[in-house]
Amino acid sequence: MTTAQDATLALLTNYYAAFAAHDHAAMLDCLTDDIEHRINQGPVEHGKEAFAKFMTGMDTAYSEELEDMVLFASEDGTRAAAEFRVLGKYLETAEGYPEAHGQSYDLPAGAFFTLKDGKISRISVFYNAEDWVAQVS
Repeated sequence: MTTAQDATLALLTNYYAAFAAHDHAAMLDCLTDDIEHRINQGPVEHGKEAFAKFMTGMDTAYSEELEDMVLFASEDGTRAAAEFRVLGKYLETAEGYPEAHGQSYDLPAGAFFTLKDGKISRISVFYNAEDWVAQVS
């Protein structure tokens, strides 16, 4: 029998597999329509359309792989977290940041999730932005 915790861990595994494959449609399938996306040191965005636009921008400006992934979930499956390393290349200059010319970076990062009706309803991603800037400067 699959527990709520197991189902949540399976959903996050699918979400991150879709991220690795740059499969935005599969990522969106893991989200509620009213997804709340709390961007590291940025705005809070709502809805799948905003999330898809964000991911398209990320794929344009960065090439990233996630390594050392560890997933956690509450017993009731409504809260979860992920810890990982982001191995990336900075491809296109982001406004207000150093000029991009393919610099590599390696950042510890994490994400927190809320789940509702078997889907992700909130994603909050965290990493040290000063560390990232230092690495690409």
